[in-house]
Amino acid sequence: MSIEVRNISHIYSEGLPHESVALFDISFDIADGEFVGIIGHTGSGKSTLLQHLNGLLKPKSGQIVVGGVDITAGKVSMIDVRRRTGLVFQYPEYQLFEETVAKDVAFGPINLGLAPDEIEKRVEEALVLVGLDYHEFKDKSPFDLSGGEKRKVAIAGVIAMKPEVLILDEPTAGLDPKAHRDILNMIENIHDHEKNITILVTHKMDDVARLADKVMVMESGRLAMNGTPSEIFSRKEELQAMGLNIPEATELIGDLRDCGMDLADNVLTLEQAEEALVHYLKDRN
Repeated sequence: MSIEVRNISHIYSEGLPHESVALFDISFDIADGEFVGIIGHTGSGKSTLLQHLNGLLKPKSGQIVVGGVDITAGKVSMIDVRRRTGLVFQYPEYQLFEETVAKDVAFGPINLGLAPDEIEKRVEEALVLVGLDYHEFKDKSPFDLSGGEKRKVAIAGVIAMKPEVLILDEPTAGLDPKAHRDILNMIENIHDHEKNITILVTHKMDDVARLADKVMVMESGRLAMNGTPSEIFSRKEELQAMGLNIPEATELIGDLRDCGMDLADNVLTLEQAEEALVHYLKDRN
């Protein structure tokens, strides 16, 4: 499974006075099993790009090939495309509607035409993957849950369809710090278990630094940068010019290096920062 995007562009309200170019000549590849972080200022084109990857939007020009299938071709079944590519929008809990958690998570598998035993198996597995006990939550109303639990149920509904590509658009938006950590740990657990392509859009640079194999930076509808977290976050001045930050740990170690401390220059996480400081202090004793 891989994703190949070649020279896609998208125009909103084409031909009208308020038309705008949302994407311009974007190309990239995502390999099987990669975890990709997409960052960029509000309005940079992140969400528009995501909606092209599962066929919700069609490009004005260019080609998108997912798992060997050109989803921009005329006769492709969008139902099949969306079975393989799961998209979790911001605040997915607003889309909960069934009377119980189990029924809500089962909605997608039912529409896949699966047998009842397979549906139940998928519902249980999906709830466990998002960190919810199946027997405790399956008969509860989703509307009686906490905000973080509701979001987990909504994501479980996508996971239960076993997508080969999982796309998450700001999955921690609006959550308190504990719920944010829980959702982030959940995403990491799902990726490790399912071995699928995971694409995470977020404003949290620390989350990208912790999880991503590759980082894509969007700016005014263009792909401004594409590389490993170390490569991207070493370009502090360019990111700041786009209104973006670098991870807190990277910022801290950079400040200490500027003060004359001989520390590693590829630190991305707090754990790596702690390790670098311990190593530095040991060398001085």
